[in-house]
Amino acid sequence: MTLHASHDEGRLVLTQGRLTLREQLPQEAALLAEGKPGSLTWIDGVPGEGTMGAASMTVAAARAGAYRPGWGLFAIMRTEDATAVGGVGFHGPPLRGAVEIGYDLTESGRGAGWATDAARALCQWALGQPEVLVVLATTEPGNRASQAVLGRVGFGRVADRGDLWAYELTRLPG
Repeated sequence: MTLHASHDEGRLVLTQGRLTLREQLPQEAALLAEGKPGSLTWIDGVPGEGTMGAASMTVAAARAGAYRPGWGLFAIMRTEDATAVGGVGFHGPPLRGAVEIGYDLTESGRGAGWATDAARALCQWALGQPEVLVVLATTEPGNRASQAVLGRVGFGRVADRGDLWAYELTRLPG
């Protein structure tokens, strides 16, 4: 399925079939970091804990002057009705050819393939950027759901990072 990238009011929007990833600019991320819905309609009313944490990272990067548009947090939205079901994004801009991703779904968004679709689309976009050679991800050893997402996207396990299991993707399968 084709990934369509566009810009809306200065933010990157990635659309692929049922999935839309809408970049959250620092001012929007500030609301999400506080657990507020911002301008989005969330399936469970508010963003999940992981999305709030990622939003805080975007805000901190902006305050430090390190925020780069396109390399922060994206809301995972259903294309059909623009309802947000979670968040996906980068831990920062590319560094020495690598970016790290993370994702989170609200309770009602789980079990329907949204994390897999979102991670796949974000990786497809990232690996299409000239400065990205590899996408990284980490999980807690007991987080089987997240490990399954990474496996479906095509990530391979690499050397652990401390207490976290580490994965990398250098290109998408197929």
